[in-house]
Amino acid sequence: MNKLTEKFKNGEKLIGTLCHLRSACELEALGYTGLDFVMLDLEHSPLDIGEAANLFASCTAVGIEALIRINEASRTPILKCLDAGAQGIIVPGIESVEQVKKIIEWGKFYPLGNRGYCMTRDGGWGYAKNYSSGLRGYMDESNADTLLIPQCETRGCLEHIEEIMSMDGVDGVLIGPYDLSMDMGIAGEFENPLFKAAVARVLKACKDNGKLAINFSGTKEGASGVLLQGFDGVLYGLDITVLMDTYKKTVCDIRQSIKKA
Repeated sequence: MNKLTEKFKNGEKLIGTLCHLRSACELEALGYTGLDFVMLDLEHSPLDIGEAANLFASCTAVGIEALIRINEASRTPILKCLDAGAQGIIVPGIESVEQVKKIIEWGKFYPLGNRGYCMTRDGGWGYAKNYSSGLRGYMDESNADTLLIPQCETRGCLEHIEEIMSMDGVDGVLIGPYDLSMDMGIAGEFENPLFKAAVARVLKACKDNGKLAINFSGTKEGASGVLLQGFDGVLYGLDITVLMDTYKKTVCDIRQSIKKA
């Protein structure tokens, strides 16, 4: 079973981070930090699918789950990323129920969808344990273990969130707070009652349907708040900015300490 699915079912809170650095060494190191998952990003970084396949291997080596945000809601990136070994697909820009039906078709095997088949890395080219019950067993296990997660970052997705979360084949949702607030005409106004109501609506739709609810936060305090609010997981920060903030604070502290000496 996907470790994220197992922890979710056990009521454990999930903590992940967004990765733009395209570094196998970084991902290996993050596997020792206690993070539950990383989210590689095809949408907003120069990362491509070929690079992502190699990065998945680094994640597997240290036991950290690898999700990937693709760059568009289309068949090719979904299929290629799943075949390469992604534990879950985040699909941005969702506007409609029809779009979600298509990503289920592309991302889940029969009977949930119509994902194309080939012996690939995610099944050890036919030699992994998920083939122990044959092809049908592999397909069933893949459907259960590979997460298909629309990103709620538009008014269209928000307006249909209850129906989307009720769909077989959808495993959860990731809120994109910046884009969602912009599409609502209240860019960055995260304390605005309208935005808070939107977030609460998404969370309720997940809870009502037993689906994984994840939100993003750029701060440690905000990440704790997301989990205390009832979300099952939080996507904390961006690796580049976390690194920059850490070094910036350290440099400032060193300079302040030598001034006092």
